[in-house]
Amino acid sequence: MTLRTIISWILRIVAAVILVQTLYFKFTGHPESVELFTKLGVEPWGRIGTGIIELITGILLLVPATAFIGAFLGIGLMVGAIVSHLTVIGIESKGDEGQL
Repeated sequence: MTLRTIISWILRIVAAVILVQTLYFKFTGHPESVELFTKLGVEPWGRIGTGIIELITGILLLVPATAFIGAFLGIGLMVGAIVSHLTVIGIESKGDEGQL
């Protein structure tokens, strides 16, 4: 294995873990997740749909033949999240000073 391959795997695994670890909050209806998607006006289908897309993206990132598709889905998810936070939701959540 080359250094490039090892780094690629590490980055893909890290991205997939981050995506998958947020699924608990979306699929269980965690109050903060519900609040954020309510502010966007897409609760509950937006929350559940986003969770499904994040799950698919995490899986695609870990399959070498589909990692490229997963990367583009991940970019789309992150652009959507950033835009929604900057335009509708806001940066701060429940007085956390933007920590979340």
